[in-house]
Amino acid sequence: MGGGYVGTYTALGLQKRVRGVEVTLVAPESHMTYQPFLPEAASGNIEPRHVVVPLRRVLKRTRLIIGHVTAIDHARRSATVAPIEAEPYDLDYDHIVIAPGSISRVLPIPGLADHGVGFKTVAEAIFLRNHVLSRLDLADSTEMESIRTRALTFVVVGGGYAGVEALAELEDLARDAARLYRTVSRSDMRWILVEAASSILPEIGDELASYAIERLRRRDIEIFLNTRLTSAVDGVMELSDGTSFAADTLVWTTGVKAHPLVARSGLPLDERGRLVADEFLRVKDVEGAWTAGDCAAVPDTITGGTAPATAQHALRQARQLAANITATIAGGRLRAYSYRNLGSLVSLGRYKGVALVMGLRLRGFPAWFLHRTYHVMMIPTLNRKARVLADWTVALFFRRDVVQLGSLGHPRDDFRAAAGPDEGG
Repeated sequence: MGGGYVGTYTALGLQKRVRGVEVTLVAPESHMTYQPFLPEAASGNIEPRHVVVPLRRVLKRTRLIIGHVTAIDHARRSATVAPIEAEPYDLDYDHIVIAPGSISRVLPIPGLADHGVGFKTVAEAIFLRNHVLSRLDLADSTEMESIRTRALTFVVVGGGYAGVEALAELEDLARDAARLYRTVSRSDMRWILVEAASSILPEIGDELASYAIERLRRRDIEIFLNTRLTSAVDGVMELSDGTSFAADTLVWTTGVKAHPLVARSGLPLDERGRLVADEFLRVKDVEGAWTAGDCAAVPDTITGGTAPATAQHALRQARQLAANITATIAGGRLRAYSYRNLGSLVSLGRYKGVALVMGLRLRGFPAWFLHRTYHVMMIPTLNRKARVLADWTVALFFRRDVVQLGSLGHPRDDFRAAAGPDEGG
């Protein structure tokens, strides 16, 4: 279950290791998204199609069902599958890997559901790119100051990896695009980061976090620490410190929670609603059920507690999971999942970054270059590596592409208008 890191790499490992068994992957889409590259896809440095990996190309010996698992009856070893635009049916199994991942953790803030957008999918990245450019178009096309101010105010809530990298890349995009407008400049824009904690990027330590804050503020990005968004009704952002302003853009990146399906599975959960796993990546005390990734509480055998929900861990959990399922089928010995995090890499936009790798602190260009190098190595398939490298190479010689294609989200509007009644009778 699930077409993310865990589902894809577990299926890939099983189809390589085991002969004579059927591997089935149920996923909502026919591709896996390499999420660390979403910020660059949003800013136009990478073509959005190049940050997704087609599952049918890499999982040639796996049956792929595009749809959702809506229910699990593990006592009967049966899952209810709802394919796209077709009737649900039951699918029997011997082993099930439950890895639907996570969804955005949205708080009950008035107006948030109406005005906010997450940053977990390619669709959201493309939308934000088009939306930011459309706001510049709007501001350049009107003389009403209230509309201009609202259009040119951009808010990101959440100071983790996703929020900081999305903010940095989108601000880079807007800064470059502003050169093409007659009445819009970077000084007209207001970019705001809101974080409830006392700092950002807790994974990299106070020293590098302070450097990241300083670099962002030098780009005239406002950072509100120890501050929460309390309301977004009618597009008016109200913060817990009393600050209030109107904004057309609200990006919500304050963390994730386990996919709702795991709560309906009838399997053991922890206090955060995640499936409880043992050190072998089995659902605890449940034979034939396995789990990993964002929806699972996997014991960290090195540092204690549970493994963090990062791509580094998810990818390696999937590989160990495939090996353990193979060992179970063959009557072999299971191995406990064990991995020591090598560090953290954060991009702060083109040529800027921070990194903590094996105790070594890097900042500026070296951190940015290491971030790109690591992730281009980790994105699956040679095809995608080559395409991403080609995108970066083109960007060295040509200015950033700032074409806004927001109408792609409404492809039938013009046709409907043409097919409507003729006003002239």
